[in-house]
Amino acid sequence: MEEETHGIVIIGGGICGLATALALHRKGIASLVLEKSETLRADGATIGIHANGWRVLDQLGVAAELRETANLITAYHDAWLQGNKSNLIPIRNEFRRVNRKDLIETLAKNLPVGSIRFGCHIAAIHEDPGIHGAVLTTMDGSTIRAKVLIGCDGTNSVAAKYLGLSVPKPIPRTVLRGFTRYPHGHPFGTEFLRLRGENFFLGRLPVTDDLVHFFVTCPNPSTGITKDVGAMKDFVLEKLQECPAEITEMVRASDPESLNVVAKLWYRPPWQVMFGTFQKGAVTVAGDAMHAMGPFIGQGGSAGLEDAVVLARSLARATVGREPCDKKTIGVAIGKYVRERRPRVAMLSLESYVVGTLLRAKWHVTKLACVAVLALVGSRSLRHTDYDCGRL
Repeated sequence: MEEETHGIVIIGGGICGLATALALHRKGIASLVLEKSETLRADGATIGIHANGWRVLDQLGVAAELRETANLITAYHDAWLQGNKSNLIPIRNEFRRVNRKDLIETLAKNLPVGSIRFGCHIAAIHEDPGIHGAVLTTMDGSTIRAKVLIGCDGTNSVAAKYLGLSVPKPIPRTVLRGFTRYPHGHPFGTEFLRLRGENFFLGRLPVTDDLVHFFVTCPNPSTGITKDVGAMKDFVLEKLQECPAEITEMVRASDPESLNVVAKLWYRPPWQVMFGTFQKGAVTVAGDAMHAMGPFIGQGGSAGLEDAVVLARSLARATVGREPCDKKTIGVAIGKYVRERRPRVAMLSLESYVVGTLLRAKWHVTKLACVAVLALVGSRSLRHTDYDCGRL
């Protein structure tokens, strides 16, 4: 079987993996991204990016292009069907909902040709007793030796398993999401509507003047429904019967090709993020592989972007030219990255966990406890969006 050697190898060609490769490239450091899919993984969903994420995209040199694809969102409009309550929370920092496809493709096209290897599925990782950080075995039996290995391979991460991290836990919710286009412009302004019903949570986000993204979460229905997008759409519309007509019409008129169902949401509990092992020599993880969190505070993607900048900045101190230094120096650099990121992502994981618990809570005591924690961490003020991970 074939065997090859590389300096820095990144497993996973998603947002975090591509951002990490681009951050390294901006520092003049070569890397190879291994992606198991045959093409870029860019589904029809969007990703919310607050000011902290846009600071990273500015550092990567792609923010200006991406800002052209998405309008500013200026406020959260929280509404409850029960009691007919409503609340408006202004967003003072930059927040846009970007098409995930646009983000993935923009990151990828700014990488050197040959930086991404598609159709490369890693089956196992082993420690290298020599000068390399790890030995990777692919599904076809080939071997890749890497001086530095970065796992950006999501919730089912082979790199996380190598580090001994526990498998992320499932959230008992299913999500239907998609796009609706309004040829003559939508009437929803620049507000992110968050509508809560008895058995559902709906989000409506303007992307451009004529394009809206929406998602609906609800308790897990039968397994058969989640495998059929049309059946899931009908199931959701039944739950939305008491909503204003503009809501049901938005879902009914959605682009069928954009609709997809997320049958399982995953998260890494905050105590695992605080105390988990994120490094073994020259091997580490970033993005969802490190700190998978529910979508409840909209920071999963931006946190992964922050990881990319901090990791590239740390590794730049352990390279000579375009290649990594010795194993010990690399280990020190990765250790600095882990120490810098752990407090930040642990706090985000805690906040996301508490918000998710609050949304599902049925007991008043549980709700009061969640509200108290969120007051302490500043969730209502969106303090987490002010974070600046620094220059690349």
